[in-house]
Amino acid sequence: MSNLIRSLVGPRVPLEELDAHRGRYLAPTLVFMLARVVLLVSIFFPYWHMELDAPQYPNGLSLTAYVNHLTGDVKEIDGLNHYIGMRPLGEAAAFERAASVWMIIAMFLLVEGAAVIHSRWAVLLALPAVTFPLGFVADLHYWMRTFGLNLNPDAPLSAAVKPFIPTVLGEGGIGQFKTFATFGLGYWLAVAGAVLTIVGFGFHRHAYKPLVDRLDRERRAHP
Repeated sequence: MSNLIRSLVGPRVPLEELDAHRGRYLAPTLVFMLARVVLLVSIFFPYWHMELDAPQYPNGLSLTAYVNHLTGDVKEIDGLNHYIGMRPLGEAAAFERAASVWMIIAMFLLVEGAAVIHSRWAVLLALPAVTFPLGFVADLHYWMRTFGLNLNPDAPLSAAVKPFIPTVLGEGGIGQFKTFATFGLGYWLAVAGAVLTIVGFGFHRHAYKPLVDRLDRERRAHP
């Protein structure tokens, strides 16, 4: 193994060291495994949910967003949005929905890779999984802002509604329409996956940094 590859992959654990401290080296692997599973399971649960109160619909309307599709009263909400000049919901984040499952599978594999990399470079592999929940919120806000600030001026009620930014979380609304938005179980599972990944790196550092430091000392002693 070349010095470059060795520095990237990190030192291997000697068998006698593994036998003596098996729990220390097993902990990051188990935590990373749990983080991967939680992230993958999040695909099957809603990431975001919105309730809409409108005079035309006494029982209200609802919209639920998974990472790869929308469910709920999408057509009815699109119909209401048409009157104020907002584009159909299906046009938002089309690329993200198409690629999301593959992106999460890729993050799953990257976190798995981080479990076998025993150097500081493992952090780079798991960084997408750690930042994914923040990226989801940022992307959701971007599309809400884009749709709300770019209303069609030729819409029937364009004169009555000024451009606005729909609320991503909590209570909001425009005119006679009131909304309430919350994050779903899928999103919180992704957050749990990110937190577990960070915790895993705490165990990872505790297990492998002494080996890395030892290897560095040996290299300096025998250049």
